[in-house]
Amino acid sequence: MTELSNGKHTRTEIFSQPDIWQATLHQLGEMEPTQIPDPTSYQRLLFTGCGSTYYLSLWAARMAEATNGVIARAAPASDLLLFPSSWLQKGTNTLLVAVSRSAETSETIRAVETFHAGGYGDSLAITCYPDRRLTSLTTKALSTPAAQEDSIAQTRSFTSMMLAIAWWLLPDPPGGLEDTLTIAAKQLIDTYAPLASELGRDMFLQRFFFLGSGPLYGVASEAMLKMKEMSLSYSEAYHFLEFRHGPKSMVDDQSLVIGLLSEQAQDHELAVMREMQDIGARTIILVESPNTEVEQAGDYVVTLASGLPSSWRAPLYLPFIQLLAFQRALAKGLDPDQPANLDPVVILDV
Repeated sequence: MTELSNGKHTRTEIFSQPDIWQATLHQLGEMEPTQIPDPTSYQRLLFTGCGSTYYLSLWAARMAEATNGVIARAAPASDLLLFPSSWLQKGTNTLLVAVSRSAETSETIRAVETFHAGGYGDSLAITCYPDRRLTSLTTKALSTPAAQEDSIAQTRSFTSMMLAIAWWLLPDPPGGLEDTLTIAAKQLIDTYAPLASELGRDMFLQRFFFLGSGPLYGVASEAMLKMKEMSLSYSEAYHFLEFRHGPKSMVDDQSLVIGLLSEQAQDHELAVMREMQDIGARTIILVESPNTEVEQAGDYVVTLASGLPSSWRAPLYLPFIQLLAFQRALAKGLDPDQPANLDPVVILDV
């Protein structure tokens, strides 16, 4: 297989995200409020998934608690299945939010069955496939069918389900959201695809560290997974300040440290990025709008330039990183459409 044919599905799915997001938001906007549960009517929200959708759950839980004031947690579906007493309590009005691209993942389906068998509360499925087994088990479902994928590694499905969750948690989206997000995404991809290719193909780089705090830790974790899945490269994800507590010992001049900057903690996050530069790493900063401090702390700066509130621009952190992992895979002669040892859906006898 030639490099030209490698990753044809993944390439299409990454570059299609602006249009898919627009279609997804349009479809969500046509839903009736009665089709989905009110998150504020529950005492607890418990998000769950496997792999990418577990990392999406980490982001969603922090978003939910910050925006709705409801206690929200995230757990791998396997933990809910194997250690239910660690996560589920009788007598609490809980909504289980089961996130699964395929709506067929074994652990997620079994976790929902366990949840309902115990009488713990209601459930909501977030998926790209509205007519599969998971949605038949949950009380309600929220789907993004336009984001369905042929590739194994999640790209547009992940970001589109992010938008679905944001739409559910934030009932008053900014005016012109569809067009604003689409324009920002197209500009981001067009502007920074060459940088992703340059750095992804730089084989001097051997270690990739993704840093994000608060809700963005879940996004950094997904970025780490994309690099591992597609390119079989050493990659890790950490909260910014946690990176100082041991993991930075792995940083050297063959390291690329990618920081997903927030607005709330930007000064502290930039201090970590400058420290990584001092150690010898190359640094990339993804930020809504740069300033002098950002440009000094980042050897490369990827500007989101969306003009959107932080809750709505989270998907914009991912296309550049997806392209970085994609180009790294091609440089290593791998096919991003077919990551080693992986299947599109994990179906187990559990």
